[in-house]
Amino acid sequence: MKKDRLIQSASSKLSLLAAALIFTSCASTTQTPKATTSHVVTKDGFASESVREAYLRLKKTDYTEQDKKIDEEESAKIAKAQSKSMITGASTLDGLGNYKGKTYYLEGAEELNLENNYFDIPVVYNDQVKKWMDYFLNRGRPFFERYTERAGRYAPILGAILEEHGLPRDLIFLAMAESGFNNVAKSWAAAVGPWQFMPYTGRLYGLEQDWYRDERRDPIKATVAAARYLTKLYDDFGQWEVAAAAYNAGEGKLGRAIKKYKSEDFWHLTKGKYLKAETKNYVPKIMALAIIGKNLKSFGFDDVEFHEPLDFDEVTVPAATDLVKLSELMGVDFEEMQRLNPEVLRWFTPPNIAEYRLRLPPNTAEKFAECCAKANLVATNFQQYVVGGKKSMTLAQISKKFKIRKDYVIASLNNVSEGARFQPGDVVKLPFRDGELVSPSNNLYADLFEKPRREVLKKNSRAYRAKRYAARKKPMRYYTVKKGETLFTVAQKHGISVKRLIASNGDVLSKKSKKVNAGVKLVIK
Repeated sequence: MKKDRLIQSASSKLSLLAAALIFTSCASTTQTPKATTSHVVTKDGFASESVREAYLRLKKTDYTEQDKKIDEEESAKIAKAQSKSMITGASTLDGLGNYKGKTYYLEGAEELNLENNYFDIPVVYNDQVKKWMDYFLNRGRPFFERYTERAGRYAPILGAILEEHGLPRDLIFLAMAESGFNNVAKSWAAAVGPWQFMPYTGRLYGLEQDWYRDERRDPIKATVAAARYLTKLYDDFGQWEVAAAAYNAGEGKLGRAIKKYKSEDFWHLTKGKYLKAETKNYVPKIMALAIIGKNLKSFGFDDVEFHEPLDFDEVTVPAATDLVKLSELMGVDFEEMQRLNPEVLRWFTPPNIAEYRLRLPPNTAEKFAECCAKANLVATNFQQYVVGGKKSMTLAQISKKFKIRKDYVIASLNNVSEGARFQPGDVVKLPFRDGELVSPSNNLYADLFEKPRREVLKKNSRAYRAKRYAARKKPMRYYTVKKGETLFTVAQKHGISVKRLIASNGDVLSKKSKKVNAGVKLVIK
């Protein structure tokens, strides 16, 4: 961007970025978080040595030889970029350029009297950005406060991982725009986690997803994946504005937009109709969050109660460890166990991972070694289903009956193949905890039916459940078809679909019925 002034000194950059501690790893700041915690974020953004070790262990085990080669190439680029960035005097960044070690000055925002005008991603103050700032400072202020409270827990470590990969730390505002730092956030389009990865993209960047776990929800693993993806997008497009837009809309969409409008400038691309409004708003939203987030005092957010920085101990547990039982033995709230291990979707660890790295509250690893390391914590408290009737059932039929989309879940739990059949009287283990109510009306609905968020909220509402119950209790009515009437006119008269009318009258109508004779008595329900 031609108006973005490039600041030259790397040491100057670090001191300037420290203006808002919660969005950096720097220790010196004029803003002191008010959270009642003894935790101190270390210089590199990790709350404790155990958290740092967990990240390094993940990095070591997840990186392939190809990843190692890419890292070595990136390191060479960083060294080269740092030597180029030590320029005296103001400079202009335009088009393609290496982002390493750069700091940008926000021009044209003097009216805001900001305590910090410096960013390590390009930020502008135009009408689109002003619109989002107005939203977060007024109607959306409660949302921003909630995001910022969570930032105390996640921003330091997310920023540290981004920087570890040679990326601008201010890209944490992309995660803030995506999810508000909510690990379990799920969009209607099935994007999940703090970085809102879609299923395919998540798998492409190493995030495992199955019925037992979803690594898109893990803040550390997801940030490593996001760092790799963002690196690729910047290498493809050369500008953070376009790279961020591609993160939202997809690289193919942005590539076609650039080709269509013959421009690589994000603001020029937004003038056309090809990009959706969501993408056009996405980059200004990130910039607005960055301006406010790095100037909390200027905008009256200096009294935010930040959450404690993410801290934990890590231990190894066997496959299918019962987390409810483990929580009870350790005297830890099960909810805290879930909060530290958001990728675990069930009340037990994945049965297909022999040694699972589980996170515990900080300073509890010794207690685990004393009380639980040798205890038998393998989950056994499963619900059971007895096959009834006179016919056998396939495993697929049982999975469908209990709304479990993946056949391997019941297969692995019962040590049978996915093509197995169960005879009448056979007992089948189900992956639900004994005593857990399994029905579409309880809060397991989202879990079992795997619906988008809007649908989940709708079907968990009292009004929807009451309507569904009333429909079930509604008595049958009968209607005699008059001369000249068709299935369509009868269905329309009674406010039901033709498909439902046929289904309710299977004895007199076939699925292929198009006509109905006068005098036929139909069931209406």
